[in-house]
Amino acid sequence: MMVKLELYKIFCEVAKQKSLSKAASILFMTQPAVSQSIMQLERELGLRLFTRTSRGVILTNEGSMLFEYINSAINLISKGEEKLDEWKNLSSGELKIGVGDTISRYFLLPYLEKFHKAYSNIKLKIINSTTLELCTLVKSGETDIAICNLPIEDPALEIIKAMDIHDIFVCGEAYRDKLSKPISLEELNHFPLILLEPKSNSRRYVERYFLSKGVTIKPEIELGSHDLLLEFSRINLGISCVVKEFSQEYLKKKILFEVSLEESIPKRNIGICFLKSVSLSPTSAKFVQILKNV
Repeated sequence: MMVKLELYKIFCEVAKQKSLSKAASILFMTQPAVSQSIMQLERELGLRLFTRTSRGVILTNEGSMLFEYINSAINLISKGEEKLDEWKNLSSGELKIGVGDTISRYFLLPYLEKFHKAYSNIKLKIINSTTLELCTLVKSGETDIAICNLPIEDPALEIIKAMDIHDIFVCGEAYRDKLSKPISLEELNHFPLILLEPKSNSRRYVERYFLSKGVTIKPEIELGSHDLLLEFSRINLGISCVVKEFSQEYLKKKILFEVSLEESIPKRNIGICFLKSVSLSPTSAKFVQILKNV
């Protein structure tokens, strides 16, 4: 098929130029080589494709019919090659990123801005979901990469750590005096706690840490948004478990106060996830590079 494709390319050029010599010049071939190629194609097809005249060559009826199809196919192949070049050079294409709302707002936005400024022709598609759901989307090919709360244990995924984060508990003014000294996890569990919903990877991480210390955490309120955790504590509905790095505005302005624990929760990470078995596209690889280097 590869040999016949080359013959078809020569056939199309001869048909366009209506001359073996002109086609040979454009194709950087000798005229006898072009003539031999046309004769080979005619033998393989069992049809005469050109009629020779004093001014050059013209297509036969069979040749004209074939040219309509082959020329269209050759043009589509060329267009496909052009698109591949654009893709490799990041001048067009699409990048599908899976990410949760909180990470998107507090971590990802400046990287998206930097990438968009550098490669404005790349279409960005952002898919919001939980960490576990994002892992499934990556493995099904519905997203190119995902930015997730770690830890994740999945042998099918490559994971690159991007940022350290710290889980802390915060309170509003009404609880500040009661929590002025470091307290144990057991003592903290007697306060009205506000946590993310159980399917959240962040919630599961904190729960596992409490269990490792012999404490079963008992939240009074479960929410689906990090911002709501902050706001519920601001109006003194309880003590919220939040990410310190994503709560700086509330902490710096003393809207909320960090609860001092006798044993701090170990840090964890935000990570970039993608399939181990599939090479990253040039677009995805460039975005991962930006995430790692900025």
